[in-house]
Amino acid sequence: MSRILMLYASNTGNTEQVMEIIKDFLQSKQYDIVVKSFEFDPIDEKEVLAYDAVLIGTYTWDDGELPYEVEDFYEDIEEVDINGVVMGVFGSADSFYDTYGGAVDLMADRLEALGAEVLSQRLKVDLEPDKEDEKSCRMFAEAMMEKILQKSHPI
Repeated sequence: MSRILMLYASNTGNTEQVMEIIKDFLQSKQYDIVVKSFEFDPIDEKEVLAYDAVLIGTYTWDDGELPYEVEDFYEDIEEVDINGVVMGVFGSADSFYDTYGGAVDLMADRLEALGAEVLSQRLKVDLEPDKEDEKSCRMFAEAMMEKILQKSHPI
C-alpha cells in the first residue's frame, strides 16, 4: 500500500475542503494518507522522503502570494534532496485577483526547480469546491496514483 503525505494551509476552509475530497478518494483506493496542517502540526521537511508521494495544498494570499504558514516550508525544503520525489500541488484561489492561484504555481515551480517529479496538473479551485471541482480533484488524485505506479514499476 502506498503512503501519501498531504500538507496543507487553509484560511477560509476552501483548501481544506479540496484536501478532504482528494484524501477521501485516495483512501477509497486503499492509499495510506497522513495529513498535516502547516498551521497546526510540526512539519520536518525531511519527512517528505518517507512517503511514496507528497501533496501540498495552499491557498493564495492577496494577489498571488504564498501564505505565511507555508513560507518556512517553501524556504527550508531547499535543504532536503527531493530529487525524484513524487509531488503534486493544489489549492484554492480567487478569480477576483489578477494572479489566479499564484501560490500553487510558486510552490510547484520551487519543487520542480529542486528536482521533484511534480504532477503537470496544478489543481486550482476557485473559492469553495463545487461538483465540477470535485471531479477535478478526483482526476488530480488519479494522476498522482498513476505517477506513483510509474515510479514503482518503471518500464
